[in-house]
Amino acid sequence: MPELKVTPRHLEHDAYLYIRQSTPRQVLENTESTQRQYALRDRAVALGWPLDHIHIIDCDLGKSGSQSAGRDGFQKLVSEVALGKAGLVMGLEVSRLARNSADWHRLIELCSLAGALILDEDGIYDPANFNDRLLLGLKGTMSEAELHFLKARMRGGMINKARRGELEMRPPVGLVYRDDSVLILDPDAEVQAAMRLVFETFDRTGSAMQTAKLFHQQGLRFPRRIRKGLNKGELHWVRAAHSRILQVLHNPRYAGAFVYGRVRTRLLPDGKHRTTKVPRSEWQFVIPGIHAGYLTWEQFEANQKRLAENALGFGGARKAGPAREGPALLQGRVICGVCGERMSIHYSIVSHQVAPTYVCQEASIRRAEKVCQRVPGSVVDHAISNLLLELMQPLTLQVALAVQQEVEARVTETDSLRRKHVERAQYESELARRRFMKVDPDNRLVADSLEAEWNIKLRILAEAQEQYEQQTQKQRVLIDSQTREQLLSLAQDFPRVWNDPAVEPRERKRILRLLVEDVTLINGERIQVHVRLRGGATRMLPLAKPLPIAQIRKTTPEVVAEINALLDHYCDRETAEILNQRGRRTWQDEPFNLKKIAHVRQAFHLQCRYNRLRARGLLTAKEMSVRHGVTSTTIHLWAREGRLQKYRYDNVRRCLYEPLEQGAILKGQGGRQAKQPTFTFAQAG
Repeated sequence: MPELKVTPRHLEHDAYLYIRQSTPRQVLENTESTQRQYALRDRAVALGWPLDHIHIIDCDLGKSGSQSAGRDGFQKLVSEVALGKAGLVMGLEVSRLARNSADWHRLIELCSLAGALILDEDGIYDPANFNDRLLLGLKGTMSEAELHFLKARMRGGMINKARRGELEMRPPVGLVYRDDSVLILDPDAEVQAAMRLVFETFDRTGSAMQTAKLFHQQGLRFPRRIRKGLNKGELHWVRAAHSRILQVLHNPRYAGAFVYGRVRTRLLPDGKHRTTKVPRSEWQFVIPGIHAGYLTWEQFEANQKRLAENALGFGGARKAGPAREGPALLQGRVICGVCGERMSIHYSIVSHQVAPTYVCQEASIRRAEKVCQRVPGSVVDHAISNLLLELMQPLTLQVALAVQQEVEARVTETDSLRRKHVERAQYESELARRRFMKVDPDNRLVADSLEAEWNIKLRILAEAQEQYEQQTQKQRVLIDSQTREQLLSLAQDFPRVWNDPAVEPRERKRILRLLVEDVTLINGERIQVHVRLRGGATRMLPLAKPLPIAQIRKTTPEVVAEINALLDHYCDRETAEILNQRGRRTWQDEPFNLKKIAHVRQAFHLQCRYNRLRARGLLTAKEMSVRHGVTSTTIHLWAREGRLQKYRYDNVRRCLYEPLEQGAILKGQGGRQAKQPTFTFAQAG
């Protein structure tokens, strides 16, 4: 008799009745089950336990028994048993106490050590007894298996619906279900406008951060729907966070596609769940065009490619990034030819203009070493611009189109061979399937062998189909006549568009990324530029280094020689005017003036006009007056009359005079018979 298992030692301890329902809905609707669980208290009374020694633990009503985490009542029950306070543990059935074998066997072990009995609707069990312990373990396994079967049935139904694209999943904001279970755009026009603005802005800027900044700058709010709690389903307008914009751009449901299997959930030891994203290649079901969306599937694919390139700018390698505002044309595309790391950009002001410099500083950042190399960006960018203009010439495009069409014609010939390979694999897999279906299921030796053969054929078929799709995708670029004309017209307009000052640097970078994969720089005696184009072609551009600023500012020897020759005949101001008339300019492309000529004379130690004239023996007016015994005023008068040869030597019209021989001037006399002085030599012309 089961009652014989109850001893006075058990009656000295308390009895514990554990009551649980899996969900709040079951608590409200399945009241009969709850009443049956409470009725077990009468069983304990009949076995001899007083009512005041029977404790009812019902704080876990509405909680799942698949795990012990979050079930305070079960934790309390285990604690009471471990402390030796329990003589009897009651539950309507094993599934009420636990649906997890680990929790159930832990409770059995504690009851065995504490000497407590376990009672359910079928009888009383002593965990210390081997037969009872075996039966309790079997019941626990069956309870866990029952939960597995229930989940398997539910998941099978979900998978079947997902395969058809009919599974109703919580739609993202901007999409709602109609009463007939059809997913449509949110009828709220404001919500639609906000969602469309996200996709339009990203298509224009190519950056999720720029999209979020637009919302912030314009003071716009982004819709958010409450998913749980008392306000579940309500629409709130909040600040547009960068992470939220990324979620919208990555969600394929906005492209009208049904996707199942984007995330996987794993149970942690503490009872919590961890959700991890699944790579796109491992998504279980992807059905484009199943419902209305804000963009096409092709646009979604293009956005994902752009987002993937942008995301690399935040990784360790920083292989790329979104096109930004700076004038550096190769931003995100430059590789150091010395160490192989990605090069960053530094901007500086040169001649009132922003000048980029490509710098490899990975060694400096990671290992506290010196900067690997610096390359002036203006020289490299100019060479790359010329290369793009060369590549976009109409003749170059015509040759490329002709070669591509020839290649496609040859690819078409090999396509039939690859298709036959796939057909053969399909036939062999179908043959293996028919062999397996005809075998007697009870003959497991043969059935297992045929099943393994069928799996191998299916794997071969999948590999053949995947290879065929990859090869076909690579060669699926057929250019019709209309596209050809558009490309040729683009090539004719490309130089004008590229050199247009109104075009932003961001747009030039996007154009460059369509043609250039990356650029490797080596700063040696000459700057070596290795360009890798889209498709694998390469170009090597050797460039001369820019001159140092001191050498750039230095006046060329030709101009110095010209100034030196002019100073033999002209003063500084006259020399500057003559140079300007000849089209000469300074290093800043400015005309010469008096100060610049004086600076050149001092820098190159050129003799000034005065010293040159003095070296030729010319005299000042005072020296001439002493030499010939007249006043300085008379010397100036004679020079104006052309009697003396004068030479200007500065810019205030001061002059030096060519000396005359002694006695060349005969003085005159004043008075009534005044006589002008006479010259005994021919007058200067």
